Amino acid sequence: MSTVYLIGSLRNPQVPAVAKQIRDGGFTVFDDWYAAGPEADDYWRDYEKNRGRTYPEALRGLAAQNVFAFDLRNLEAADAAVLLMPGGKSAHLELGFMLGRGKPGFVLFTEEPERWDVMYQFANGVHFDTDELISDLKATLQD
Repeated sequence: MSTVYLIGSLRNPQVPAVAKQIRDGGFTVFDDWYAAGPEADDYWRDYEKNRGRTYPEALRGLAAQNVFAFDLRNLEAADAAVLLMPGGKSAHLELGFMLGRGKPGFVLFTEEPERWDVMYQFANGVHFDTDELISDLKATLQD
């Protein structure tokens, strides 16, 4: 069974539902990163600032290194990625990483974005419907 890394925002409450839909479509889905909670990045930032660390110093800290290694290990193990919008800088970097490794990457919008961007053409597919996304994943990954 192919594994899909579901990329998204910790603040997006739709992540668990979309993950379930993709699982129900016959895929293994990595979305465990979501368990950190919607304010994880803010708490990490505030903690590191209280310690007197700069952003570059915090990135070299054990907490950041462990979280990064966890996500990277699962990105590398995945067969494809889906970026659930809206997604921030990290989400776009993760999708770019997967595409740069030659793995399929898709974007799922839940509504038409206010601001259009031609660069989403880097993705293997842009979808507004989860069922269409799942069909595209099946056609692309063909177990």
